[in-house]
Amino acid sequence: MNITRRQVLWAGGAIGAAAALAACSDGGSPTSSASKAADDSKPKKGGTLRIGALGRAGAITRDPHGTQGNESDYLILALTYDTLTVPGAKPNTKPRLAASWEPSADLKTWKFTIAKGAAFHDGTPVTADDVVWSLRRLRNTPSGAARLPGIAAKNITAEGTDTVVLVSDYANAELPLLTRLTTFVLKKDTSDKELDKAPGTGPFKLDWYRSGNARLVRNDSWYGGIVHLDAIEVTMFETPQAMANALFAGQIDVASNVGAVAARTAASRKDLQVVRRPNDMSMPIVMRTKSGPFADARVREAMRLVADRDTLVKQVLSGYGTVANDIMGTGDPNYAKSIPQRKRDLARAKELLTAAKFDLSKTYDLVTTEDIAGLAESATLFAQQAREAGIKINVVKQESGTFWDKTWLKGDLYTTYWGTNDSVVFFASKTLVTEAGQNESGFADTEFDATYRKVIGTADEAASGSALTELQQIEYDRSGYLLWGMADGIDLAAAKVSNLPKLPGYGRVQLESVWLA
Repeated sequence: MNITRRQVLWAGGAIGAAAALAACSDGGSPTSSASKAADDSKPKKGGTLRIGALGRAGAITRDPHGTQGNESDYLILALTYDTLTVPGAKPNTKPRLAASWEPSADLKTWKFTIAKGAAFHDGTPVTADDVVWSLRRLRNTPSGAARLPGIAAKNITAEGTDTVVLVSDYANAELPLLTRLTTFVLKKDTSDKELDKAPGTGPFKLDWYRSGNARLVRNDSWYGGIVHLDAIEVTMFETPQAMANALFAGQIDVASNVGAVAARTAASRKDLQVVRRPNDMSMPIVMRTKSGPFADARVREAMRLVADRDTLVKQVLSGYGTVANDIMGTGDPNYAKSIPQRKRDLARAKELLTAAKFDLSKTYDLVTTEDIAGLAESATLFAQQAREAGIKINVVKQESGTFWDKTWLKGDLYTTYWGTNDSVVFFASKTLVTEAGQNESGFADTEFDATYRKVIGTADEAASGSALTELQQIEYDRSGYLLWGMADGIDLAAAKVSNLPKLPGYGRVQLESVWLA
């Protein structure tokens, strides 16, 4: 199992298995009527929220900088430890442990100021030394280069007691955005043996943790604002079905990322609400660009023209998703809607395959897993569609561990998935620039790299926006991604639960503002 991949997937809540089959009971509105009724009331203090989250006993971890192979573990960590910044709607990056940040004129040096009153759960004030130690620890993990791109550990320093200085190898106007995901802060010199009980800085404190299950109690001294709930109890479930059954039986109050089947059942019950998160998960097909049968850009274009996107969304996502356009980061406010939607064109696909001298006599393996519902189904349906262009594809299903060890980052043709629908820049930095630590297709394009540096290298919104459109055009034209659609995420909750977060990805684990009616 690959550490870098699992970390990012879980940070985005990707393995909420049935999120790929998310449903909505009211034809597209974010919440059901039960939810709206609860949200209209005034916040009330008190009560315990019982939430279910997916996980497996064999993947449990307590290290905030390690592999979060369970959504349950990530939820617990995100409530007890704060990151420097967090996702928002507008703007898409908001303060958390870092109250503010300021770049140098050349956008290489960034100074983050720690929020006033920030303290660990044992009452110890958070200092710049704690943050520096934590970020260096994060940077020195196997996936550190992907988590803090362009920032060497030695270039993370303290200035006084409340300012942290990050020096980038290159100009990066988007650095605050890239600190939202895994920059959890621990006390300086916390040993690995102390992680089980290490105090965090978040809105909840750990009361107890047992085999993936936990009880968290309110941190009354949290610097970030009012926390309404007395406690949150997290229960780990290995399947969405078991979690949904627990909700229907009244054993939990929230079933996180539970899926279409359960949502349809909930739609008929007035005591339950459906919370939908549009554009929550991508399940692209990856084509290796560095070598192999898909190295020719004309072949990749043909593959994209083969896809019947409407049918894929309708059948694989049960209609609870949207057609995508081969550009990662569809939730970005600056997503290039001006680029025409790619449509199925078998005639043009055949022309491109002929021009590229693609060998249609061979059968090509499309490797997939059943990690999330719909993933293997998308591979099977695409293979059927490709045959109409004369492309013979054999779908190979691999066990999860084998897939991430043997196929991911290496295969010629495989499915992948991302549960954090972050910005275009996020995916460019993580998966598309030549040096990206999770470059899934082996994409190495000098024009793309140069354009990416133009995007992040200026604070001028007009110049950055123009370059960002150019970047997306290159990705659309010749990257290794065939992104046919975006799945909706879905939570089910008791009617009494109010103010559940509606942001996709990491944003949905921010439960500090939830309250019980």
